[in-house]
Amino acid sequence: MNAGPAANRPAHLPRLAVTSGEPAGIGPELVVRLAATAIAADLVAISDPGMLRRAASRCGIALELEPFDGTRRGLRAAGSLRVLEVPLRIEEIPGQPDPRNTFHVLNALAQAADRCIDGTFDAVVTAPVQKSVINEAGERFTGHTELFARRAGCEVVMMLASPELRVALATTHLPLSEVPAAITREAIERSLRIVHAELIGKFGIAAPRIAVLGLNPHAGEGGHLGREEIETITPVLDALRAEGMQLTGPLPADTAFVPAMRTRYDVVLAMYHDQALPVLKSEAFDRTVNITLGLPFVRTSVDHGTALDLAGSGRADPSSMVAAAEMALRLAAQGSRG
Repeated sequence: MNAGPAANRPAHLPRLAVTSGEPAGIGPELVVRLAATAIAADLVAISDPGMLRRAASRCGIALELEPFDGTRRGLRAAGSLRVLEVPLRIEEIPGQPDPRNTFHVLNALAQAADRCIDGTFDAVVTAPVQKSVINEAGERFTGHTELFARRAGCEVVMMLASPELRVALATTHLPLSEVPAAITREAIERSLRIVHAELIGKFGIAAPRIAVLGLNPHAGEGGHLGREEIETITPVLDALRAEGMQLTGPLPADTAFVPAMRTRYDVVLAMYHDQALPVLKSEAFDRTVNITLGLPFVRTSVDHGTALDLAGSGRADPSSMVAAAEMALRLAAQGSRG
C-alpha cells in the first residue's frame, strides 16, 4: 500500500501492534520482512529489539528501530519499525525453542491485547507461537484466540479467510474426542450471532449468508449416522432463521466447498478445526488470514506455524504476514466507519 497525495492523507497512519511469536521460530523474520514493505501503517513491534536486529541481519534487511513513545505518525519509511520492548529471558537459538522465553511470548500478547482495548493500537497482527513449549513452561495455553478472549473477557469465534473463502469454527483447539460434547445449542447460537454481527460490522456485509456444516458424515444421514444435526444444530438454525438470519444447513462437509455451492454464502461455520481448514489451506496457504471475531478490537494472524526447520535461514515467506496486516487495516477502517 502506498500513501496517496499529501492532500488526501489522513492526519496519522493507523497503528498496528505486531507480535513476533516464538523467538526460535520464523516469527521475528516475518516481522522484519513486514517492516521492509511500504505498507501504510505505523508498525509497532511488541518484541525484543536485539532479536529483531538479529532476524534482520539473517534476512539481509536494513532495519531502522526506534523506541515506541506513544506519538502518532503520519508517515513511515519502508524498513523502519518502532518497538515496545519486551525483553527475552535468554537469547534465541533459531529452531530450538526455550521454555524460559515463555514469559516474553505471553507478556507481548498481554500487552498487545490491553493496549488495543485502551485504544493505543488500532489492531494487532500476530506471528505464530509454539504451543507445546509454552505448556512445557507450565502455562496452560491452547492458542492466541483463547488468550485474547480471556484478556478481553468476551466470547469469540476463530475465522480464517482467503480471497476466495471464509471459514469460521464452532470449536477451536480441542481433541476430536471432545468435540461432540462441545457442540451444544448454546455454543452454535453464540457462534452464529458473533459471525453474523462481525460480518456486518467489520466486513460491511449488510445481509450475511452463512452456511452451517453438520457434525457427522452426510450431515447425519437423517439420523442414521448421528443425531446432533437433528437434536442440536437444526433447532438453532430454525430459531435464528425466524429472526431473519440467512442460514443454510446443516450441510454435509464433503460437498459444501464445491465451487457451485460457494457462490451461495459468505462464510461457512464448521463444527471443528480440521473439518474445513484443510480445504482452505490447500487452496490458499500463503493468502489466508486468521481472524478472531467478537473481540472489542481487530486481531489477525498468519495461517501457519512456527516452521522451526526454516527458522534462521532468512528464507521465510512473509506472504501470509503481509496479508494479515493488510486485512487488519481493512477491518479497522471498516470498524471505524461502522
